Amino acid sequence: MRILFVVAFFASLAAVCQAQSSLQAEVLQKQNPVLVGVKNNVALCLKVSVPENQQIAISELRFSTKGTSRLSDLKAFRVFSTGTRSSFVDSAMVSQTAKVGKELAVKEAIMLQKGENYLWVTLELKDKVNLLNRFDVACSSMTLSNGAVLTPTDRTPNVVLRAGYAVRQRMQDGVNTYRIPGLVTTKKGTLISVFDIRRKYSGDLQGDIDIGICRSMDGGKSWLPMQVAIDMGEWGGLSHDENGITDPSILVDETTGTVWIAALWLNGSKGKPAWWASKPGMTPDVTGQFVLAKSDDDGLTWSEPINVTEQMKDPKWYLFFQGPGRGITMKNGTIVFPAQFKDENQVPHSTIIYSKDHGKTWSVGTGAKSKTTEAQVVELSDGSLMLNMRDDRGGFRSIAVTSDMGKTWVEHSSSRSALPESTCMGSIITLKTKKGENIMLFSNPNTQKGRHSMTIKVSFDEGKTWPVENNLLYHAGDCFGYSCLTQIDDKTVGVLYEGVRDLYFQKFAIEELLHPKMKK
Repeated sequence: MRILFVVAFFASLAAVCQAQSSLQAEVLQKQNPVLVGVKNNVALCLKVSVPENQQIAISELRFSTKGTSRLSDLKAFRVFSTGTRSSFVDSAMVSQTAKVGKELAVKEAIMLQKGENYLWVTLELKDKVNLLNRFDVACSSMTLSNGAVLTPTDRTPNVVLRAGYAVRQRMQDGVNTYRIPGLVTTKKGTLISVFDIRRKYSGDLQGDIDIGICRSMDGGKSWLPMQVAIDMGEWGGLSHDENGITDPSILVDETTGTVWIAALWLNGSKGKPAWWASKPGMTPDVTGQFVLAKSDDDGLTWSEPINVTEQMKDPKWYLFFQGPGRGITMKNGTIVFPAQFKDENQVPHSTIIYSKDHGKTWSVGTGAKSKTTEAQVVELSDGSLMLNMRDDRGGFRSIAVTSDMGKTWVEHSSSRSALPESTCMGSIITLKTKKGENIMLFSNPNTQKGRHSMTIKVSFDEGKTWPVENNLLYHAGDCFGYSCLTQIDDKTVGVLYEGVRDLYFQKFAIEELLHPKMKK
């Protein structure tokens, strides 16, 4: 009997060891935010590989949240199992709890199939959290139904899950898509986000598109309900589908406090892309219109649309409009928007428009470079302007500088080499520091293929170089890729950017951006 018992014990032990050695478990995480307003933010994926048919299940999962800044920010901790499906769906929940401690045990039987099995941890945040807070979830152990205990391998140990805010989500207020973010900080400290309200579909103009804003009075911690800033209605007796307005850019006149929005309006051309429907000429029935709106009460109310097309457009140009994102106020008080036009040969050029009398009259520069479109502008320490441009050639951003308000341009030393891009809009701002340094921040998809890896970069030499060690990846996943930065105060900056038909906001400590040693 004793011999039989010993044999049975070692046989059982061998089976457990075999199961333990044949199964593999690994943790995968992406550098994506945990967003206020989103029910299931994926914080962790656990991939369990079963190489052969076995009757085996997970009986217990243990998790650690020890790197989380504040556990009381968490409204819910959920576990899902999608079997062999490698993408997350919220219909396969295994467990949830509102009581989240530093250690959690999930004791649920989860059957495993042959092949790769996927489990997911999601986090839901309370309505108001400190957006500088971070969250951490690790799977410390996995117990199988045969008693084997595995410690999953962490394939992504350096991922930082930051708090964020879903400012606009697809189908919110019945709107199909929110796109094209702009963001400014007013003289009163209010954050104003601006964006396309693409009511029926996610495509570009022409369509039923209005310009919306959301305001935050607390540095991005919460956002007030959406307002419509510009709606062209049924101008000319045509439907909303034939009076779309799009691609907003926003600026604050630092002298007067007035907030300006620039946008492209197209009248007619139902169902046709504005890029090709707009023709040479000046009138709304022929060509796209350069439209402004302004607010003198910190974004509470907005003026009727102000059409400035005739002040600036060359009649030979096919199309003339702003560069989406934001504009600036120069040190001498001149307000400047980035802009773009398609010349008489339909070749696009980035440029600027500007006003020296606080928006009463406007002037336009010449093209900075052919085959460039959406741009952003910053002022250099010598008073010249740098235009950071999307380049249709792809691969890298184009950069040009003007010292005469766009009459002439000189290509910058960093052009077509310093900032990789996959042909997408990007954002650039200059930080205001107590020491008076001219430090620049830049945001775009840090890739030459696709739109993902949203990254903030830092330049300490006015855009000549962008040290890799200062790069901060803030959204790794696929997205639509447009973004807009703003300095919130002397300690923080914010970015409003596109998810997929959604708009997200994140906040960062300036000290962390300038001194990477503070990163996790």
